[in-house]
Amino acid sequence: MALPPRLIPLLEQFDFACERLLGRLAGPVMDSGNGVDISVTRLCDDEYLWEPVPDCWSVRRRDDGPGARATVLAGAGDWGRDAADSPHPFPPPFTTIAWRLSHLAEMLALRADYSYGSRSLTRDGFRTPGDAAGAVAAFETASAAWREALLTADDAALDTVGYSTYPNGSDAEDLFVDIVWWVNQEVLHHGAEIALLRDLYRARPS
Repeated sequence: MALPPRLIPLLEQFDFACERLLGRLAGPVMDSGNGVDISVTRLCDDEYLWEPVPDCWSVRRRDDGPGARATVLAGAGDWGRDAADSPHPFPPPFTTIAWRLSHLAEMLALRADYSYGSRSLTRDGFRTPGDAAGAVAAFETASAAWREALLTADDAALDTVGYSTYPNGSDAEDLFVDIVWWVNQEVLHHGAEIALLRDLYRARPS
């Protein structure tokens, strides 16, 4: 199926954002943005879980319970991501690389499922990785699933309100093309935050 012309730049933007984020996480080199390769160390577990300020939201062992101002550990398995029922704490807690990367992987996996999959995945069933390698792999898998969902979308799908039935967003009220744009900005802005946290971790006092 030929891609709708207006989807092509959005797909290219998504691919670029994912490539940049994965390069920033996995290394060993990445494009600096002007064609020059720079060295990148692979994300390690200590950095993945690093809390640069007190009372961060993060990914935690389920037996340890949620962090400050969180009420639950979202997800399945031995680890969960700090979360709270609405209304969420204000000001929002500062979140670790682990929290941000887990959030992205879960969002992409569930949105893919609710756009062209079984429409049955839940936050409670999503396995939250407790290690850096597992989190990077989960993001790779989830971003590939979302990309596949986009490849199935024609013009009619892009103009359909509620084409994605993802239950944890505004998908039921929005055109699918607006959801595609929203997902892109989620990857772009959380990817930039993760890159900044990597810089801060590298420059932290020894």
